[in-house]
Amino acid sequence: MWSVDFYLELNLHLTPKITIFIVNRQRTKDGVRMLKRRLGTSDLYVSEVGLGCMSLYASNEKESIDIIHAALDNGMNLLDTADLYEFGLNEELVGKAIKGKRDQVILASKVGNRWDKNKEGWSWDPSKKYIKAAVKDSLRRLQTDYIDLYQLHGGTIEDPIDETIEAFEELTKEGFIRYYGISSIRPNVIREYCKKSNIISVMMQYSLLDRRPEVDVFDLLNEHNISIIARGPLAKGVLSSNWRNKIANGYLEYTATELKSLLPKINNMLESYSMTSLALRYVTASHTVATTIPGARTMEQLVDIIQAYNQFDTISEQKLEEVKVMTILENYKGHL
Repeated sequence: MWSVDFYLELNLHLTPKITIFIVNRQRTKDGVRMLKRRLGTSDLYVSEVGLGCMSLYASNEKESIDIIHAALDNGMNLLDTADLYEFGLNEELVGKAIKGKRDQVILASKVGNRWDKNKEGWSWDPSKKYIKAAVKDSLRRLQTDYIDLYQLHGGTIEDPIDETIEAFEELTKEGFIRYYGISSIRPNVIREYCKKSNIISVMMQYSLLDRRPEVDVFDLLNEHNISIIARGPLAKGVLSSNWRNKIANGYLEYTATELKSLLPKINNMLESYSMTSLALRYVTASHTVATTIPGARTMEQLVDIIQAYNQFDTISEQKLEEVKVMTILENYKGHL
């Protein structure tokens, strides 16, 4: 049985702020108790590190379910999926894994991508009619009668935003979902939802190598008490313990040559913690971020994530600042 001996216990009411957030996690003889943070202004308290389920495949059902169970056993209570992943098979997988464990889970899914009839592709559909129909299919696949957090899976400024919001509001009143959010890296779209809706969260790519949210989004979300769910914290493995094998293709604005120069310098700064730990700690260091959701395709990857959390308290604020100034700070370009 896989376990790295830490368990979810503490509830914190945290108001989002930009400042670095350092707290001493309670350490016991069994390890570190994972903290929970409040998601926006909701009554959902999510573990500092959750599990992004996109990396799990229905064709590898047994290990995938074992990974989800191990994540829950070790304090990761947020599971994120989407109807798009494997054309619904990912939701079915998550539904099987949480059967009999629903009360342990903050369940998040996403909507807005309509499958083609032959399931060879999809098209964007943020209409009220589609969203209200799609949620029922997701509920069936997930084997549950409600979704804790239902998120619009993308979006543009040309969308019928008022109609989309109306759909989510109705689903909340009808009890099919508890809260809603969006998954977006478009500042203009995020701004519209902040002004017009009751979203509690924005899922967006954020890592030590992708600090764009710090420039364009943090202040806006802080103003509205909306939390970030940080996806991609390990930058496709470039910031994982396996980073040496992941840098050949570069990452975003970083060329392979730049990564070959930067990452050994960061690695040499590591003390009693791993690259994975530093990466996860960085994205959760701000009050603006309620949780981060790295993916784990194998049990070994999950164990690396869990062990990384155990090392959080060994990473000082000074160390985070030292690493931060070594990386690029840019804003979004072309994401309107």
